[in-house]
Amino acid sequence: MRGRIFGGLLVALMPMLSFAASGGSSAEVVRAPINMTAISMFMVFVGATLCITWWAARRTHTTSDYYAAGGAITGTQNGFAIAGDFMSAASFLGVSGLVYSSGYDGLIYSVGGLVSWPLVMFLMAERLRNLGRYTFADAVSYRLSAVPIRTLSACGTLVVVLLYLIAQMVGAGTLIQVLFGLPYEFAIILVGVLMVLYVSFGGMIATTWVQIIKATLLLIGSSVLAFLVMSEFDFSFERMFSEAIAIHPNGVAVMAPGGLISDPISALSLGVALVFGTAGLPHILMRFFTVPDAREARKSVFIATGLVGYFYLLTVIMGFGAIVLISQNPEFLTSTGLRGGNNMAAIHLSQAVAGNLFLGFISAVAFATILAVVAGLTLSGASAISHDLYANVFKRGEVSETEVVRISRYASGVLGVLAVFLGMVFEGQNVAYMVLLAFAVAASVNFPILILSMYWRGLTTRGAVAGGTVGLLVAIACMVTGPTVWVEILGYEQAIFPYKYPALFSMSSAFAVIVGVSLLDRSDSAAREAAAFDQQYVRSVTGMGAAGAVQH
Repeated sequence: MRGRIFGGLLVALMPMLSFAASGGSSAEVVRAPINMTAISMFMVFVGATLCITWWAARRTHTTSDYYAAGGAITGTQNGFAIAGDFMSAASFLGVSGLVYSSGYDGLIYSVGGLVSWPLVMFLMAERLRNLGRYTFADAVSYRLSAVPIRTLSACGTLVVVLLYLIAQMVGAGTLIQVLFGLPYEFAIILVGVLMVLYVSFGGMIATTWVQIIKATLLLIGSSVLAFLVMSEFDFSFERMFSEAIAIHPNGVAVMAPGGLISDPISALSLGVALVFGTAGLPHILMRFFTVPDAREARKSVFIATGLVGYFYLLTVIMGFGAIVLISQNPEFLTSTGLRGGNNMAAIHLSQAVAGNLFLGFISAVAFATILAVVAGLTLSGASAISHDLYANVFKRGEVSETEVVRISRYASGVLGVLAVFLGMVFEGQNVAYMVLLAFAVAASVNFPILILSMYWRGLTTRGAVAGGTVGLLVAIACMVTGPTVWVEILGYEQAIFPYKYPALFSMSSAFAVIVGVSLLDRSDSAAREAAAFDQQYVRSVTGMGAAGAVQH
């Protein structure tokens, strides 16, 4: 039955792919000429990933298969998948674009994200794998009251997922519109259909292998692009930087900090969001349950750290190389600057160094990057709805595995429709602040509760719920009343909250409230939760010990 449904959806999808190849219908926006090379490569990737989804669907029989690939992913495979999850379009296009426009300051985003991985590897990976099953809320609710903790964790997860999805969907629409010469609406709908297919039928098995293939293609494409860029400068970094300084409007200042972020509070707050937000991203944390044991979990983070670090070195080369090479190819520039914005710098750079064929490959890889990331995000959001909310909050565990997976498939469809709708609503908007808000929410809700549940005996349910709620509300309030939304989007003259990045304040508030409320909690449940910490500690370190969570 499931195979017939999957086949029917594939048949329904084929007219959309034919529509893509033909250029679609007329639209009011002015689009670039159709790039058949990019479209052909993209269709090859879509076809390959749909075959993987069909293969994975035939091997997805249990809840563990659907949510965690049956724990059968090796550390090396999971390391590539984690790197694929983290190396989103924001990393490939956004960081290289920031280096292109701002120089040295663009490295803040890459360094901030990279610094988080040792934190995850040494403090979280093994314990999270030993305590949880499918979501990070499993680990937190091991000794805390399951219903309020899972409710808060699911809400935090859904906020992060939706904010991230909006940015990815808008990025997909813009990329298709600028480079493929196709309508924005087509790109949004196509991504929505594909992400629902990946998650609904292939589950974590399909999502993992899509990420592995995408990460491999992205690393190969970026390596070739960086090699070709360096060949233009005789493989001399000194020459590349010197020519960039000579061409860039900021001159020598392009090699100095302060151009993008001028005050230390904003820089510190951005760093907090990137470092601790990465350690709280639900779709990243979910990957630790796909490996067979804690040792493989740590191995996967070690491999991901190396791959991500190498990738960010390549974005530096791409960014500074674009400053010089794109300026030598004025056809990429219009009266308003780089066609498609600074985020298209890496794409146009590929054409500058290797022509249309390589442009098509890099464009297809960039779109594949978006597809893979939205699949991981959707699975994470669907898991929060089905496993955390439906199975453990509404049904209190009295539900069959088959029903839970069925609800998850329904949830992925709802998230797909919602992502398409929000992608269309935010068309043409600057959605960079949504990614930062997603990191801020992850740093202010997920990370404090998760790290304190693992390492602090005094944490209580009341403290975790109060602090997580405060962190979520403060993060949203500061972002809405800050310069990005209040002034640039809503049009007010002066921001109420003076800083662009709220994570420093929201995460500090969350930790303070969690600790304060937990210390003041003298209830019987607090005493039981403290006692349960000793059982949790044994299990988190050894993977063995008392089973079960505190339920009350």
